[in-house]
Amino acid sequence: MKKLLLFLFIIIFFKVSAQEDAWVFLKDKPNAITFLNNPLTMLSQRALDRRSKLVISLDSIDVPVDETYYNQLKNETSITVLAKSKWLNAVHIQGEVEDINDLLSTYNFIKSIEFANKSLNTSGKSNSKSKRIVSNHHHKFSEIETDFNYGSADNQIKMLKGEYLHEQGLTGDNQIIAIIDAGFPNVNTLDAFQRIRDNNQILGGYNFADRNTDFYTRSSHGTHVLSSIAGYIENEFVGTAPDAKFYLFITEIAETETVLEESLWVEAAERADSLGVDVINTSLGYTTYDNPDHSHTYADMDGKTTFISRGAEIGVSRGLLLVNAAGNSGNSSWKYIGAPADAPSVITVGAVNASEEIAAFSSFGPTSDGRIKPEILGQGQNPALIDYQTDEIKTSSSGTSFSSPIMTGLIACLNGNEGFILKSSGKSNSSTDNFNTFLKQAVYESADKYNNPLDQYGYGIPNFEVAFNNYNSFFNFGGSELKSLIIYPNPIKDEFIISVEDAILNEFTIQIFSVLGKKVLEKINSNSQTVNISFLESGIYILKISKDNQHKSLKLIKN
Repeated sequence: MKKLLLFLFIIIFFKVSAQEDAWVFLKDKPNAITFLNNPLTMLSQRALDRRSKLVISLDSIDVPVDETYYNQLKNETSITVLAKSKWLNAVHIQGEVEDINDLLSTYNFIKSIEFANKSLNTSGKSNSKSKRIVSNHHHKFSEIETDFNYGSADNQIKMLKGEYLHEQGLTGDNQIIAIIDAGFPNVNTLDAFQRIRDNNQILGGYNFADRNTDFYTRSSHGTHVLSSIAGYIENEFVGTAPDAKFYLFITEIAETETVLEESLWVEAAERADSLGVDVINTSLGYTTYDNPDHSHTYADMDGKTTFISRGAEIGVSRGLLLVNAAGNSGNSSWKYIGAPADAPSVITVGAVNASEEIAAFSSFGPTSDGRIKPEILGQGQNPALIDYQTDEIKTSSSGTSFSSPIMTGLIACLNGNEGFILKSSGKSNSSTDNFNTFLKQAVYESADKYNNPLDQYGYGIPNFEVAFNNYNSFFNFGGSELKSLIIYPNPIKDEFIISVEDAILNEFTIQIFSVLGKKVLEKINSNSQTVNISFLESGIYILKISKDNQHKSLKLIKN
């Protein structure tokens, strides 16, 4: 009998262990036109208004996964459906390898299948080409013990000149922030969150980990993260965006480490987008998993390989500002940032201590394709937080998990400045403007090592007073000389001409930025009005022209 039980155990064990995770990518969205003609079936009015402001048109990416396709997979007895993504038009499933592969021949609406275990894929990167770096950390969000009166939060805000934004009346009151994290216990009861509860600043949330609406549960990590932005104890503690509104999403399953969490994050980001969220903070990162066959290599940190980073890039293209912790692997064998911090358009935040010295645990860049990461730094070593049990201020926890939300709050405050710009100038947004690109560039340029970035330091510690002035300068059209300035032709093959009606423009500065905020050209034009950009790759760029205290920004299309 014992032998029989052992035999059955072995069979069951191998049956369970044979389960694999995979993403099924679908060919199309048959009802796309119907949804696009009825946008409120996909997005809230606030989301549509945000798209209009940013001049981002709706397209098939916004259309939900086809319900008929999804239901057929859901009803397939040989697999289990775990998640789905409209942005990537994909369904996350689990099953045996043979059963998953059989889906390709069974359903003609399947475009391709991608296994989390890359060795099972017939195409794509080969793990033999890159050394797998084994990390000794397990939970990516682990806390390392070690005209407001800001109290205990004074240093972490003033280090970044965040008080300057607050003095300008920018406290996040017209911004919605989504926190994607591991849990928010006691946010509904702690005194430190009484202010945002009384002011109805918590708009809702969802627990993707358990598929229910109870988001005041699970890990306390999210509570501590939220306190950095929204906590308030009079004369003792103030978060960086005390008047912002919030959605709280749980995607992290703290007791395990599985690739499903990447799909849940993408689902949450899609939900945030549909609700009209402006900024997302993620104090999570993904490198290694309980199943080592699913773990990523450093080569995967290229911003376009992992499922979560692909989703993050789409999120930014929808108009979201994404802020992500760099990770706490600086002292480990992994060392580098994780996903989605590797995504090009994500604002990745590393950590310093109270004396503005780099925290040893803060993860390194660059990305595997050579891009600067992290971009900026905030206080992540022993910052002030609200304890989720005692409601008291504590400074015993460290991690980029906290420098990220501190930064998120100030970015949201700065993002709220666009309303002031439009109101004061009487100007509405047009296709020549890209608020998010300008904002990121303004923040990066304000950092103390912008001209000499380092692998762990990135561009360094930003100064939000400088960033505020830089950001405003992108929209300063007060000068008469630049008011009538145009460029032609546009789209551009090799050269374009700068023309000013009834005037000759001398001694002006030209800067050109990529849509990711990287400066690709800076020059002073003294005589010629012709600018050669034949060296640039095809794509969209932002041209900024400055003369004295006048500035004008235009969109360039390079063919």
